[in-house]
Amino acid sequence: MKKRVFSGIQPTGNIHIGNYLGAIRHWVAAQGEFENIFSIVDLHAITIPQNPKILKTKIREVSALLFAAGIDPKQSAVFVQSNVTAHTEMAWILNCFIPMGWMSGMTQFKEKSEKQKKEVSVGLFDYPALMAADILLYKTDFVPVGHDQKQHVELTRDVAQRFNSIYGDTFKFPEPIINEIGARIMGLDNPIKKMSKSEALPIHAINLLDSADDIRSKIMKATTDSDTEIVFDKNRKGIYNLLVIYEQFTSFKRADIETRFEGKGYADFKKELADVIIEGLRHLQSRYLELIIDPSYVDSLLKDGASRVRPIAEKTLNEVKTKIGIG
Repeated sequence: MKKRVFSGIQPTGNIHIGNYLGAIRHWVAAQGEFENIFSIVDLHAITIPQNPKILKTKIREVSALLFAAGIDPKQSAVFVQSNVTAHTEMAWILNCFIPMGWMSGMTQFKEKSEKQKKEVSVGLFDYPALMAADILLYKTDFVPVGHDQKQHVELTRDVAQRFNSIYGDTFKFPEPIINEIGARIMGLDNPIKKMSKSEALPIHAINLLDSADDIRSKIMKATTDSDTEIVFDKNRKGIYNLLVIYEQFTSFKRADIETRFEGKGYADFKKELADVIIEGLRHLQSRYLELIIDPSYVDSLLKDGASRVRPIAEKTLNEVKTKIGIG
């Protein structure tokens, strides 16, 4: 049997090329190798305030982007988290087994709570428990994550170990998969900061639905340096980041890329980079427009995905409830 992969994506902000190169593209490529479950994690999204109408629209937008990028609903289950109620039930149960000290040590909560101060929600503090529930419900083998989420998978493993030590073999111990290729696409405006969906500045990221004109404008304004040589030098953050993006979209070898732009200036390089990105996103954008014109079709794919995974989640939940004496 194939190993099972679970991963979630929040329906907030704009999905950008960092998400695509670092995660989505790898999900698509691995569909034949694993049994894949992908969740639009709307319950995670509401740990910070959301506009209800925008959230509803974004859920459908992100789902359509996944399908447009190549996620095949016949091979992979894609569903909206809140449509499988076992997630919230399991999260509450796990809450009762997670020490406060474990949760207090979560780096992401510390960073986000610094920004929100007194407005920080209990839900944001409890985010890792829900993520653990997401993963453990499906007896997951592998969880593709970025470096910033690895700690949450480690917590999930700790929770599984704690529960199993009390009630016997119940949960699998999931392994994080960190795709180093394309995993660290940095902001165009600030190449020492990872490209983020939550960043407000318009030139920060290339979004998957950006027009060709927007892509060209953003790339031409992207931060470089006062040097002129176009080479892969990690100490020159701006040009290095742009070269990595070029490398990921073309699959050219680094030596060949450097030779290609030897003696040329940043303007020439940026023009070609913009063209490469535009062409690289062309099919995805075209397919997205075909899908989004019929929202009921996208909704039907999500409903089917939820129907496929719900029995798996409910079986695990019932097993847990029986072992702890509830339900």
